[in-house]
Amino acid sequence: MPIHRRLPKRGFTNIFKKEITAVNLDQLDRMALPEIGLKDLLEARLIRKETEVVKILGRGEITSSKIIYAHRFSQSARQKIEKARGKAVVIGS
Repeated sequence: MPIHRRLPKRGFTNIFKKEITAVNLDQLDRMALPEIGLKDLLEARLIRKETEVVKILGRGEITSSKIIYAHRFSQSARQKIEKARGKAVVIGS
């Protein structure tokens, strides 16, 4: 029997994959805090662990000016935060 029929047909799992947790602006707008960090996201149960890499996405609108700390921001989220006179602060490397 040929070797390609003897080997199991399973997919590939990348062990070096980096998991990124996405949080949208409409979820952040519900929070009544002037500054939102990772601990605040953890308390609001938007992330599971404080060690996760968090990316803020631009779905929804933000109505008040907030200072938001996250590892990454999408371009539309950064524009909406700055349009509302807030600040998007990148943490980590």
